[in-house]
Parts: sequence; structure tokens; C-alpha cells
Amino acid sequence: MSEYKTANVSVEQHILSSEFLKRDVIIDFYFPPKNTDPSNLSLLLVNDGQDLVTMKFEEILDELYETKSISNLFCVGIHCSKDRKNEYGTAKYLDYKGRGAKAGLYSQFVFEELMPFIRKSLFIYSFKEKCFAGFSLGGLCALDIVWNHPVEFSKVGVFSGSLWWRDKDQEDEDFDENINRIMHRQVKEDKNVYPWLKFFFEVGTLDETADRNNNGVIDSIDDTVSFIDILANKGYDRHKSIKFIEMKDGRHDVPTWAKAFPDFLRWGWGAGN
Repeated sequence: MSEYKTANVSVEQHILSSEFLKRDVIIDFYFPPKNTDPSNLSLLLVNDGQDLVTMKFEEILDELYETKSISNLFCVGIHCSKDRKNEYGTAKYLDYKGRGAKAGLYSQFVFEELMPFIRKSLFIYSFKEKCFAGFSLGGLCALDIVWNHPVEFSKVGVFSGSLWWRDKDQEDEDFDENINRIMHRQVKEDKNVYPWLKFFFEVGTLDETADRNNNGVIDSIDDTVSFIDILANKGYDRHKSIKFIEMKDGRHDVPTWAKAFPDFLRWGWGAGN
């Protein structure tokens, strides 16, 4: 275990041996200020935890705590593996290339190995709320886990989410984005609504250049906006339950996500939340 500190935040790195994933998983614990009341502590899990290291996440948290901009959070950065495209994705459905084959195992890792490890390490057996976030394919994975385990979570953060994830090649003649985008279809076909869930989405205007339907909007924005439309059609309030940030000149990279992350934290855990 390694440890380092800022003025308000301490960070511990652990290695968790996963039977489900057949690998060692690097986990970073970001502790809030020491005077935190454990009964008022929220949990935020973040896929692609190595990106949090790159963006110096502890400094982002430190500044927000210093200015009293957010309530106390216990954040867990889960580092990805070399087999990221199989561990992340949608657990119930493979994409058109067969990717996401270990996404179900990753979900089991989260609930049956990671969560017990967190509780055992902290001696905290319940949190005020649990939330999940991620970047790109890790964002899709977080969204998929939250949607399919709604009793466990209250919020999800999706940064440049891979909402294009589809079960048919877009070059196929019968490809229909309204049918073949997996996450869109999954939510649309779910007869249930989980009114307590809240959703945060970020996409940069320079996230990519592709525009598969030639409507003048890049796919990453198009896929996100159309997914938000599905949520709204299911009854989620666009102002109270959904937050969408379109970052001007934002790219599909860690510096952009680092700029957006404080907005996500203030949205989820700022004054009045």
C-alpha cells in the first residue's frame, strides 16, 4: 500500500486480487478531510482510475473541499486492465465485434469483491449514497452498471461516453442507430423507471469528427443527446435529473475531463444537494 496527502485529501493505493477478472486490480482510495462524519459519507466509484492519477484528482478534490464547494466524498479510482475493451461495455450484450465479453465479470468484481473490500477497509458498512462515473468506454460501463443495479446507486457521471456501442456494424445496409445502439435500446425497452437516479453527461465539441448520419453533429454529441431524449421520454426531468455539459473545444482526453470533473462534483455534491 502506498499513501500520499494534500492539505485536505489523503490517497492510498491498494492492490486487490480478483477471482472474477483473474488479475490484480489497482485501486486508489481518495479520503475526504479527517473530520468527516462517517454517517454522512457518500461513495463515488470511478472507472479508468489511472486517468484520475493523470489529472491529479486529489488536487481537484482538495480545492473543492478548501472552498467548501462539495460535501464529503469517499472516491475510489479503479484502474483498467490491458483487456479494457472486454472488461468494460454492456454486461448483457456484446458489441458487433464481440467486445465486452468480460463486462458481466467486471460487474461481479464490483459488487462481490470491490464493495466488500471497501467496507472492510473503512469499517463503514453503508454509505449515504453510492454513485459511479467513468470516461469513454468506462463511462458506458458505469452507466450500464447503474442502470442495471438501480437500487444500489443514485447518480452516474458519463464523460465522453461510448454511447455509440452497437451490436451491428454501421456499414451494414440494415444498420439502424435507433435499434442497434445497445445502451439506447436497453433503456428504451426497459419498462421500469427508477425516479431517484440522476445523470451527468459531458462531451467536448472536438471529441471526435465522425458524423455517421450526416446531420452536422458529431456522433459523440449526437449519441449523448439522443440518449438524454430517451431518458426524458421515460419521465426524467431534463433540469432536475439530467445535466449535460457540451464543452467548447473539449476533446476526448484527460485534460478535458479534468476541467469537467469539478462541475460534476458540484452538481452531485454541492450546496443544496
